[in-house]
Amino acid sequence: MVLYEYPFNESIRTMLRLEHLFDRLGTLMSRDMALDHHFALVTLFEILDVASRADLKSDLLKELEKHKAQFNAYRGSPGLDEARLDEVIARIDGAFQRLNALSGKTGAALTANDWLMSIRSRISIPGGTCEFDLPAYFHWQQLLPVRRRKDLMQWAQSLMPLAEALQLLLGLLRDSGTPHKVAATAGQFQQSLSAGRTYQLLRMRIDPSLGLIPEITGHRLMVSIRLMRQDEESRLKLAAEDTSFELTLCA
Repeated sequence: MVLYEYPFNESIRTMLRLEHLFDRLGTLMSRDMALDHHFALVTLFEILDVASRADLKSDLLKELEKHKAQFNAYRGSPGLDEARLDEVIARIDGAFQRLNALSGKTGAALTANDWLMSIRSRISIPGGTCEFDLPAYFHWQQLLPVRRRKDLMQWAQSLMPLAEALQLLLGLLRDSGTPHKVAATAGQFQQSLSAGRTYQLLRMRIDPSLGLIPEITGHRLMVSIRLMRQDEESRLKLAAEDTSFELTLCA
């Protein structure tokens, strides 16, 4: 099954983008080729661009505090696994403390590195990191993979508390939903959302053998999914057949 996710607000949209970038960074750093490590640096700079929002850190800290308060409110509930609850709250506390311990703006340690910033200033220029433009960077690319990986891990280290907080918050959000099977009629599906609940994330799983691509739109009152299929020229057209897929709404 192929998983698609759709955020209902800008905060979750930013978190999903950062999660995507951190996943890519981890994959590229684990490889050995200099080209992979070049794109690991590109990804690191993309993370800096997204994470540079002044209120991102404070927003994540508020979300962690809110989740801790919600979990503490469950204490004493009948049938509750207190040990499991303590474990989750300890994870939230740890993520909060490590993120809060970061001083200054997110990625400040990287932006203070003149060598990295010289690469960042040219990396968006087509061909701007050739050896005649940045000989010191070209030299770094010739180092052994283990040395380049060590440098990349050191540079990424200051961003790890951010990655940990994102992983925890998105994991808690995803766990809040219950998957159920729904049917799309003539390629279209609509569902009204409960007025008393504020959904933040939609998740859908669909069989890849169907060859269908979902176009998802939604807001606090309604979600709509159109199932599309590519023609020979890769243009998307509405699939006319009835089909089913798994839907999860996370609040």
